[in-house]
Amino acid sequence: MVPEPHFQRLQTLVRGALSPPPGAGRIALALTFGVAVHLVFALAVGAMVLAMYFGMSCSLGSVPWPYAFAANAFLILQFPLVHSLLLTGPGMRALMRLVPGPHAQTLSTTTYALVASLQLLALFALWTPSGIVWWRAEGWPLYVIAAAYASAWGLLIKASWDAGAEVQSGALGWMSLMRNATPKFPDMPTGGLFRFIRQPIYVAFALTLWTVPTWTPDQLALALALTAYCLAAPKLKERRFAARYGDRFESYRRRVPYAVPAIGKGKRHD
Repeated sequence: MVPEPHFQRLQTLVRGALSPPPGAGRIALALTFGVAVHLVFALAVGAMVLAMYFGMSCSLGSVPWPYAFAANAFLILQFPLVHSLLLTGPGMRALMRLVPGPHAQTLSTTTYALVASLQLLALFALWTPSGIVWWRAEGWPLYVIAAAYASAWGLLIKASWDAGAEVQSGALGWMSLMRNATPKFPDMPTGGLFRFIRQPIYVAFALTLWTVPTWTPDQLALALALTAYCLAAPKLKERRFAARYGDRFESYRRRVPYAVPAIGKGKRHD
């Protein structure tokens, strides 16, 4: 028989070997959210690129008409409404409740990006096409328009990078949790495309809506609705920036136009 003291030491060693190392649960949670947000983000962007390239004429939605009209309208409206709502005080508190436990605050940017990606994936994957195609580019116009479409996406990627890719992609939250650190947000963006206009992300996003090689009633409805969002929603963003950065943002706002690059200099921009 094993003496009692030795048996107790053996039990302690076995428990230590089988128990997870400190922080293992936190790291597992961070990796889970990291894989989820980037996978859904990639699927959403892929669905968006393909669906709009074909003018929203190819998607997985199959709601019978005329009910499809209401279903598609809901898909359009749910993105800007929820996306903006989650940036308000009540919306942020609701977002925190999606992650129970002590890490909700750290993961908030990742959770926000995950919800936004799920919204975009639903919009572009579940759309019910009307079956009507007004115009489809062929020959050399197709190459020109496709190049413009790719360029618009390039501008969107560049603008997102200039604004802080770790925030835009949702990486900031889960990577901070991995390091067991408080998320450090990038400073107010003023470089890159932000030197020319204050809202390059929204402008580039709007450009992707209008540079497609296939036009349908579906694409027109989507482009009109989301362009209106791209012009109006940044006003709320600028209120937050004004409250956060004060005179520094006001000085930047006076120098740099809202959405259209200035031709002259020395003009005040509202």
